[in-house]
Amino acid sequence: MNNNNNYSSDEEDQVTDFGFRKVNENEKSSMVKAVFDSVAAKYDIMNDLMSLGIHRVWKQIFIQELGPRPNLTLLDLAGGTGDITFGWLKRGGGPAYLTDVNYSMLSVGQSRAFDKGYVKNINLFCVNGEEICLPDRSVDRVTISFGLRNCTHKDKVLAEARRVLKPGGRFLCLEFSKLIIPILRPLYDAWSFQALPRIGEIIAKDGDSYQYLAESIRMFPDQETLKSMMENAGLEHVTYQNLSGGIAAIHSGWRI
Repeated sequence: MNNNNNYSSDEEDQVTDFGFRKVNENEKSSMVKAVFDSVAAKYDIMNDLMSLGIHRVWKQIFIQELGPRPNLTLLDLAGGTGDITFGWLKRGGGPAYLTDVNYSMLSVGQSRAFDKGYVKNINLFCVNGEEICLPDRSVDRVTISFGLRNCTHKDKVLAEARRVLKPGGRFLCLEFSKLIIPILRPLYDAWSFQALPRIGEIIAKDGDSYQYLAESIRMFPDQETLKSMMENAGLEHVTYQNLSGGIAAIHSGWRI
């Protein structure tokens, strides 16, 4: 399936963000892949560092919002090490697709699935969220957790998520967002751009990847912009809730 019809033939001349840098669109995916190849083994520690451990609470709120039930099917995009998929199954959700564009991340998720005894309930496969290899109207829930900001064409990911949702299905995105408490911004910036890369160098021997991850958060659309993007993709009743003062947010939209 080729979904590139809306893009020009000279796509290689188009630029996009890679953190604070501008790069050719056709280069970004390999650059993001290199980042996650580097941090895959330390991904959970990375999230603990970036959120001071609060991401675990955010994910529990996110999974609760999904409303897991045995008769519902989940597609977890950019599923990484499997936190959302495993939480879905633990709370009684039905069959799940655990997917990621990065083989290194998916390998970590697969190992954890074996350890937790979830393999029979999970289909694991490598998927680019811009071109999902599932039929139209085939799943009940689509999630992406801390992954949308790394996608080159976020609008295509949102459109694909809507396409594969059944009528009455729901898309949810958990992502770092825009802090809405101005007094905390200097502290948040110092943590993101000074402390985090240094800690990343110590723990993962890769400060540059952590620098990119911090920058990618700042380049991600704010809450209202992402809401509008979801509506433009055809999702309806779009809402969001801020977490920890907007450090992260959960966006929700339905296919009616």
